[in-house]
Amino acid sequence: MSDMPPPIADPQIAQAEVAPPGYDVRRISVAEYYRMGEAGLFGARERIELLDGQLIRMPPIGPRHGYSVDGLTLLFIRRFAEVAHVRVQGAITLDKWSELLPDVMLNALPRERYAGAHPRPADALLVVEVAESSLRYDAGRKLRAYARRNVREYWIVDLPHERIEVHRDPHGERYLTHLTFERGASVAPAAFPDLEIAVDEVLPPAAR
Repeated sequence: MSDMPPPIADPQIAQAEVAPPGYDVRRISVAEYYRMGEAGLFGARERIELLDGQLIRMPPIGPRHGYSVDGLTLLFIRRFAEVAHVRVQGAITLDKWSELLPDVMLNALPRERYAGAHPRPADALLVVEVAESSLRYDAGRKLRAYARRNVREYWIVDLPHERIEVHRDPHGERYLTHLTFERGASVAPAAFPDLEIAVDEVLPPAAR
C-alpha cells in the first residue's frame, strides 16, 4: 500500500485545495487523527471523519436522519445479530488516510475481533449511510472511497427521494451494480439474501 494519500477525484474539491506554487497540501494520517483526538483538539460533541487525509466535520443529526438510523438499528439487530456484528455509527478504517463513521454496518463475526481494532474493508459485509443534507457527499466522495477499498456492498438511505440505493461489485472508484428500492419494496444484503427488510420500515413516515 502506498504511503501517499490517494488523489481526490472530485474536481471541485481538487480545485478548492490547490496549494500555491512551491507548496504542498499537508494531509493527516489515521495515526495523527487519533493523536489529535487524544490531545482534545476536537469538541466533545463533534463527529469528525477522516477521508483521504482531510478532516470532515459531520453535520448535526436531524430528526428524520435519527429516525432512520434508529429503524435500521432495530431491524438489523433483529435480522442479523446471529450472523453478523451490527455496528451503529462506529468507525471503519479504510486505509492509512481514511477512517469513516457510517451510520450502520454489518461486519463478519466473531465480534471479539473488533476489540482491538476497528473493522477494515475486508470485514465489512454491508455499509449503510443515511443521507439528507449529506447526500452529495455520501453518493460522491464516500462512495468512491468505499469502492476504491473494495467494500463489497454500500447502501445509501436517500431521505430526500425516499428510497434505498444499493451499490455492489466495487471496481476502481465505482460500483458496477446499482439498484434502487422505493417505498413498498424490500431489500436484503447480498451476504444474506433471505433476510429482507422493508424500505418503509427504514424511511420516516410519508408526508401527508
